[in-house]
Amino acid sequence: MIDKPLLAAVMMLLTLSLVMDYSLSAYTVLHFHYSDFHFFIRQSGAIFIGFVTMVILSKMDPDVWFARVGLTLFILFFILMIAMQFLPSSLVNEVGGAKRWIRLGPMSIAPVEFFKVGFIFFLAWSFARKFIDRKEMGFIEEVRAFSPYLLIFLLAVVIIAVFQKDLGQVVVLGATLMVLFLFVGSSLKFFFTLMSGAFMAIIGLIFFAPHRMARIKSWWGTVQNDILSLLPFDIASDTLRVEALKEPYQISNSLNAIHNGGFLGEGLGNGQFKLGYLSEVHTDFILAGITEELGFLGLAFVTFTILFIVFRILKIASKVKDPMYYLFCIGVGLLIAFAFILNSYGISGITPIKGIAVPFLSYGGSHILASCIAIGMVLMISKKVPRNSEGKIL
Repeated sequence: MIDKPLLAAVMMLLTLSLVMDYSLSAYTVLHFHYSDFHFFIRQSGAIFIGFVTMVILSKMDPDVWFARVGLTLFILFFILMIAMQFLPSSLVNEVGGAKRWIRLGPMSIAPVEFFKVGFIFFLAWSFARKFIDRKEMGFIEEVRAFSPYLLIFLLAVVIIAVFQKDLGQVVVLGATLMVLFLFVGSSLKFFFTLMSGAFMAIIGLIFFAPHRMARIKSWWGTVQNDILSLLPFDIASDTLRVEALKEPYQISNSLNAIHNGGFLGEGLGNGQFKLGYLSEVHTDFILAGITEELGFLGLAFVTFTILFIVFRILKIASKVKDPMYYLFCIGVGLLIAFAFILNSYGISGITPIKGIAVPFLSYGGSHILASCIAIGMVLMISKKVPRNSEGKIL
């Protein structure tokens, strides 16, 4: 028996996504002279395909199909991410010189969304074979044992962060990888060494990319007074202070939209900041749009539903016996949690905007389908969880 509460929670968010994408895309529809149901129809198609795929996967035997599906995702989309950089512009969509989508007739797919699920499977599959029953390792032995995974990750960093200019996806994958290292027994020394290396790498990726430097400087200009006021030394504060900049209009309008929503919201369809003030409001800024129209209660509903989904996934992980299934469920839960945190922190100005989609909510067929595949694989695993006579997880 599959985990029905998990399926129900995912379907609630997908349904809300459909409603809010129709409401929040009103200005974009008018601006580009699309039909009223342009985004609604496209998102409906993605959700329908995602739902069917999720149900089909949930009914499969995990002992037969789980590894086949996961390995296909990892190998196929890793190859596509590499090949995409060499494809002609007629076959790919570019944003700012970065090739992120492959055109398939009237549709486009973002291979990185599917690669993330495949990468988590690869880690779970390989870790379960090499580390679950392994004795405690020394630091040098840990470095040797984990270095192949770090090399694969570094190759993914080059493809995603350098060629596709998508640092947010790298942050989500990197954070998930480091936490999974802990779950297979890496030492805290190794973990904090990785964190230090990751921090330096992110600084390097930001420093050598002018558009990221400008974004960081713009963000720092908005938060520097609050942070520097906590420092005890004026000299340090003066050194770190940058010239005051105008608050980025996206963050400013996002915060205003959130504030405008209040507790109960302006009402569905009555949001003002979606009318040209907040671009991409049905994609990266959908949480701000939801908060303005449905208020704090709407945001609380989304947050608690995301938390419930992560809780159900981790509960399945804690009860399943196969270490590969256990690690995969943890990885999927971490992907969802980190993506939600990065997006919510970005739209509220706590961190720079990363362009990360809100799981199951943001407009976009690739992320919806990839998320449904991940949940379908978790539901496939959930049939292996011991249950009582009433069907509840023991």
